[in-house]
Amino acid sequence: MMMKKMGAWMLLALLTLVGDWCGRCYGCLEEERIGLLEIKPLIDPNSIYMRDWVEYSSNCCEWYGIKCDNTTGRVIRLSLWDARDQSLGDWVLNASLFLPFKELQSLDLGYNGLVGCSENQGFEVLSSKLRKLEVLDLSENRFNDDKSILSCFNGLSALKSLDLSDNQLTGSGLKVLSSRLKKLENLDLSWNQCNDSIFSSITGFSSLKSLVLSANQLTGSGLKVLSSRLQKLENLHLSRNQCNDSIFSSITGFSSLKSLDLSYNELTGSSTGINSFQVLASALRNLEELRLSYNKLNDNILSFLSGFSTLKSLDLSDNMFTGSTGLNGLRNLETLYLGNTDFKESILIESLGALPSLKTLDASYSNFTHFGKGLCNSSSLEEVFLDDSSLPASFLRNIGPLSTLKVLSLAGVDFNSTLPAQGWCELKNLEELYLLGNNLKGVLPPCLGNLSFLQILELSHNQLEGNIAFSHLSHLTQLEYLSVSNNYFQVPITSGSFMNLSNLKFIACDNNELIAAPSFQPSAPKFQLLFFSASNCTPKPLEAGFTNFLHSQYDLMFVDLSHNKFVGEPFPSWLFENNRKLNRLYLRDTSITGPLQLPQHPTPYLQTVDISGNTIHGQIARNICSIFPRLKNFLMANNSLTGCIPRCFGNMSSLEYLDLSNNHMSCELLEHNLPTVGSSLWFLKLSNNNFSGRLPPSVFNMTYLLYLLLDGNKFVGEVPGTFSLESSLLWLDISNNLLSGMLPRGIGNSSKSQLDGIDLSRNHFEGTIPIEYFNSSGLEFLDLSENNLSGSLPLGFHALDLRYVHLYGNRLSGPLPYDFYNLSSLVTLDLGDNNLTGPIPNWIDSLSELSIFVLKSNKFNGKLPHQLCLLRKLSILDLSENNFSGLFPSCLSNLNLTASDEKTSVEPDRASRDYWSEGEILSSIGGRGFSPHDTKLWPEISVKIAVELTAKKNFYTYEGGILRYMSALDLSCNRFTGEIPTEWGNLSGIYSLNLSQNNLTGLIPSSFSNLKHIESLDLSHNNLNGRIPAQLVELTFLAVFNVSYNNLSGRTPEMKNQFGTFDESSYKGNPLLCGPPLQNSCDKTESPSARVPNDCNGDGGFIDMYSFYASFGVCYIIAVLTIAAVLCINPHWRRRWFYFIEECIDTCFCFLAINFRKLSRFRR
Repeated sequence: MMMKKMGAWMLLALLTLVGDWCGRCYGCLEEERIGLLEIKPLIDPNSIYMRDWVEYSSNCCEWYGIKCDNTTGRVIRLSLWDARDQSLGDWVLNASLFLPFKELQSLDLGYNGLVGCSENQGFEVLSSKLRKLEVLDLSENRFNDDKSILSCFNGLSALKSLDLSDNQLTGSGLKVLSSRLKKLENLDLSWNQCNDSIFSSITGFSSLKSLVLSANQLTGSGLKVLSSRLQKLENLHLSRNQCNDSIFSSITGFSSLKSLDLSYNELTGSSTGINSFQVLASALRNLEELRLSYNKLNDNILSFLSGFSTLKSLDLSDNMFTGSTGLNGLRNLETLYLGNTDFKESILIESLGALPSLKTLDASYSNFTHFGKGLCNSSSLEEVFLDDSSLPASFLRNIGPLSTLKVLSLAGVDFNSTLPAQGWCELKNLEELYLLGNNLKGVLPPCLGNLSFLQILELSHNQLEGNIAFSHLSHLTQLEYLSVSNNYFQVPITSGSFMNLSNLKFIACDNNELIAAPSFQPSAPKFQLLFFSASNCTPKPLEAGFTNFLHSQYDLMFVDLSHNKFVGEPFPSWLFENNRKLNRLYLRDTSITGPLQLPQHPTPYLQTVDISGNTIHGQIARNICSIFPRLKNFLMANNSLTGCIPRCFGNMSSLEYLDLSNNHMSCELLEHNLPTVGSSLWFLKLSNNNFSGRLPPSVFNMTYLLYLLLDGNKFVGEVPGTFSLESSLLWLDISNNLLSGMLPRGIGNSSKSQLDGIDLSRNHFEGTIPIEYFNSSGLEFLDLSENNLSGSLPLGFHALDLRYVHLYGNRLSGPLPYDFYNLSSLVTLDLGDNNLTGPIPNWIDSLSELSIFVLKSNKFNGKLPHQLCLLRKLSILDLSENNFSGLFPSCLSNLNLTASDEKTSVEPDRASRDYWSEGEILSSIGGRGFSPHDTKLWPEISVKIAVELTAKKNFYTYEGGILRYMSALDLSCNRFTGEIPTEWGNLSGIYSLNLSQNNLTGLIPSSFSNLKHIESLDLSHNNLNGRIPAQLVELTFLAVFNVSYNNLSGRTPEMKNQFGTFDESSYKGNPLLCGPPLQNSCDKTESPSARVPNDCNGDGGFIDMYSFYASFGVCYIIAVLTIAAVLCINPHWRRRWFYFIEECIDTCFCFLAINFRKLSRFRR
């Protein structure tokens, strides 16, 4: 009978196990898998966050954000932080979504736009089902009042931890909440809007052990009442509030407190406060952690800290200590923070040597006038962080007695000396040493080899030198991390000096010099690296090729050999074959040649490949997506690729960054060549290829695309009329194509539009400019130049952020609208080569940031307003080829004409998305206290401002860095009259001055000799008289000088300096000028210093123009009549004449069609 019962029980147990196994044969319960798939479309319909939450993947325990119990297979943790598409707007939660997860213990819904819960669908619906839910995170949402949060809570009796931080709560509803959450132990209300009334509202949370109220509006009044109710409270955080010294007496009742944070408050250590502080020390007998940083405490309070006998961690950073009082009595203190302190005296630092338990000292960003030897008496100190501090030069020589030290971080101290051969080398137990950014010079001392336990050595950003193979690094047998980047080391290409360091995992030697290694060095090292970076290490071409030891590496995750000159190296497919865990590969500008030869086997972990700037040719292999299935960032710009984008990219959901610009790729770009609308792609650059056909509409509607650059191709047709209202584009550049039709009106039309830059220039767009282009919120750069746009400039816009406007080379008409008055941030305004009319408005001075102002080749008229002189930042003013008249404003001499980076290029908002950190490797090998800089992938956008100036009938285009220093004034081809203001000689920073083809009279100002930087001076085709000032020969930078076709007289300037390079064309058309390089010589009796009389009436220097016009007209009529008579008499000549005329017409037509200036001018 007993055996039968046992058999029955065993069978029942077996059936239960089988049933349980069948229910979760794919790793999780089917009910829970279905529940998760129902959640996904509600919060992430485009599969950005929940990319692996798919129907065909049945093991939901492996999905991102999911953790299951190893025994039951049920979901016990669900993390949905920032999982919801924010474009969906506010989220009113229906908590019944989580009913299938009966074993759920932790739920994270932070940063999802939650504003409340549906009526009767809050967490009360889970109260009978989710009895094990203990942790709930609702931080960084939009709960804007306490009723909204109360609508979610009416249950969850088992909840122990609740995070409501970073919402907009006042705390008034927490009293009701405390009656519902009786078991709550951890409550986080930081970064809300609570005031002191909250203390009475949370008295009901009698089980609380941790209360975080940081970053609210608290003064501490009423806190004493709370202390009598929360007897179990162990952690109290009140940082970033408005508490003063009176807070000390309010905290004395929290006798169980272990951690107290009062940092970032208004504590001063007044006499009253010190007495309360002394009472506090005697009351908090269990306190282990005290944070008092970022207050205004002084040395007086230090002597009273001895009462906290149980203290283990103390933070006193950023106060007003001077170091005149010691710190005594803290026998259990293990960690001390004294950062950003001005130690005028060394008593405080000296006293630390007597603290028997002190293990960690962090006094970074401090100033040490004296650094006594008392600290070196410590027998327990293991970690010292003094980064970015001011230390005496003797520090490294005196630190030797700290024999227990394991970590020493001295980054950014700027010792500006050589490494001493004593002191620091005696730290035999040292495991981590950080000396980066210290301006250290010379070679590594031999005593470095004494640090036999060293695991991490950081020496980057110094001026250390010598062949690293001859250093004593080979003695550091425990070394795992080595960074010597940005020095002057010579690093053998085989890394032979590291061959015996079997523990080495990380090498960074960027910006040094790779050299050929001696032939006797072994080729196979004992180490297997995870990280190797040696970028920019070959100032000269290196015949040896890639570093040889890499062929024997099989665990590499990160490789960067960018900006090296490896002669004739093929693409290293062996790197992928040998290192299946390779994650990042950077081979930019390494002289790689040949085709892109992919490995035969997949590299499943590869995310980033950057091989831009090489000479790789051929097509991208069609199977690239299967070889690199998780590829995120693919950069092959500036190569010689041909063919098309592989079709598999259209289905590659992981692809985020694609740059194939500046190649020879050609095909009709179709939608299946690019990722779909819901893809993760955020950067797409196909500039300067030969892609053709119509632009795929889906390209403009990718939900997460931030940068779209398709310029310099052969796309045709019209752009889709409207863009997706959900478009998140920051930068759009489809310039220099063959696009036509009307400008797309959807750009900037959405209230969610965040465009920073639009470039549609050099196409065939027509019609008017939609006002949406000037109403896009945040738009800074707009270039619609060289199209066929017509009509007037838009009216009624409010583009307050607009800084760069380029509309030149169109057919725009009308005046400059008053709406430009509000563009106070405008840096460049180029309206040249249009049909704009009217005067320059008087409100022009409101454009206070304007640096480049171009109105050339329009129909503007009137006088120049004196408000132009108020544009203090103006450096380039081009008003040529208009109908301006009147006198030159002398006040233009007030322009500063200073250099400016803003006018040279546009810096778009940039988002780094290639999340990778050297710190990942560092943490994997146990590194502490320091995290190196991230290796990041930035969007590469080069937007250079270009300006075309005219000198001697030639066009000169200035862009990029040279434009930074360029300053020019071009008022040529107008109807200005009068004299050139002598005050313009004060424009000492000007580089180009063109006043040609006006009606100017008078003398050339001798003050022009002050224009010391001028390179081009054109005063031709005017009515200037008198002598050319001899002082102009002092202009030693002058490259273009033209005073032709005036009425100048006297001797030409002496042929020396730059004037020795000017030929006769610079002076022709001035009959009264003489001397070289002109053919007519001056009167031999005339002294070189003879003065030409200044004829105030101007008669002496002018030709009789009336006589000239009369004689010219008579001669012209006689010639025409003679030709007409001959043609009438001789029919053969008549036929030949008309044939000649027809040939001339055809020739002129072809010449104008090809060379018409507006069609042929190339700006970029």
